[in-house]
Amino acid sequence: MPSFDVVSKVNSMEVENAVHQAQKELLNRFDLKGAGAEIVLEKNEIKLKATDAFRIKTLVEIVVGRLSKRGISLKNVDQGEAELSPLGHARQVIKIKQGIEGAVAKEISGFIRGLGVKVTAAIQGDELRVTGKNRDDLQTVMQALRDEEFPTALSFTNFRD
Repeated sequence: MPSFDVVSKVNSMEVENAVHQAQKELLNRFDLKGAGAEIVLEKNEIKLKATDAFRIKTLVEIVVGRLSKRGISLKNVDQGEAELSPLGHARQVIKIKQGIEGAVAKEISGFIRGLGVKVTAAIQGDELRVTGKNRDDLQTVMQALRDEEFPTALSFTNFRD
């Protein structure tokens, strides 16, 4: 039976490249030189440190700009709140979301059922498998999912005939 998977994955190499570019820009920016600002990548988190709120905001703009230029959807980027200490130091964590969350998967599954196309959608962990008897029905579902706006960026993998 023809099927495909709906996933929401971010290429970790692109995230790493974006962080390296942001670190290079941090070293070259005149307003951030010697300011104790740093950008650190740890698995699916980008940790930012700076001396004040203005500089942390500048770091967030640099990192988010680099991520978007590398083709990473900002729907998969969760910017946390900046933490300001009484001494004036600031920290912020930017999380990269991988996979489709349960509530969003249910929303997508309900949307697919509402299309009136003869396909079934099954939630499998952090992805969604859509199966149907007709390849054209699957392509109709794929186009409808591309046209609809969801909280996470969707991509399609594992298309089987």
